[in-house]
Amino acid sequence: MRAIDVHVHLHTTEADTARKDAQQVFGSSGSSADLLEYYTSRDMGAVIFDVDKETTTGQRIDNGAIAELAAKSGGRLIGFASVDPNKGAAALEELERCAALGLRGLKLQPITQQFHLADPRFYPLWEFCQAHNWPLLVHTGTTGIGAGSLGGRGLKLKYGHPLPDVDDVAADFPDLNIIAAHFAWPWHLDLLAIARHKANVWVDLSGWAPKYIPDEVVKYLNSVISDRVLFGSDYPWLNPDRWMAEFQQLPIKDEVREKVLLTNAQRLLGWDA
Repeated sequence: MRAIDVHVHLHTTEADTARKDAQQVFGSSGSSADLLEYYTSRDMGAVIFDVDKETTTGQRIDNGAIAELAAKSGGRLIGFASVDPNKGAAALEELERCAALGLRGLKLQPITQQFHLADPRFYPLWEFCQAHNWPLLVHTGTTGIGAGSLGGRGLKLKYGHPLPDVDDVAADFPDLNIIAAHFAWPWHLDLLAIARHKANVWVDLSGWAPKYIPDEVVKYLNSVISDRVLFGSDYPWLNPDRWMAEFQQLPIKDEVREKVLLTNAQRLLGWDA
């Protein structure tokens, strides 16, 4: 296996408008068959998930479909659960069910789910992840969802700021590995400071074509946090082929390049590839 993509969306409901958007953007239906074939043909592994934001959109997801695809992938895919924290006790119950299904992490999108990661009401969810050695993959920074529309579809970017949310949770749960997706732009300097300070904070590079990754992020991944930076594409929104090609053009040390593409994720996820 030559690389592991830690940020891959699978839309588990046919009614999901995001799936229709993906077909237009990526030329793919976003189906499970498409996804598995894509990564198998490229000798890559992937972390797959959907995002549960039922209390804000009314739309349900199927964590079982994620678990089913991961189970039949021959070790090619690892499935992460997603729950809507605003569901309270039901969210914790769903995590228990997902653990029994074999899912191995939790994915959250605080901007669309409309919650603060450091809200103590949600700490039982992070306690569960810590106890089960589940990484917590959380969207940070701005979002393309609603970008350019009047009022941004009502979405509030404050939920994507890593300070204090990521920092507080990392401090309060030192054995919880937190993956901050999209390197938190435009607050990437804040996130780099957090990652430098707290060894349980990881950074994924998804959602950005590598030629647009800020110089500060490249400098840090090439040096003081090289052991905790991860390749992520944001499939199907960003073509992993394009991402890999552009990443090769960045001024990154050869040994660091391998860490970002493969070995950091292997170590974090306990993945023999």
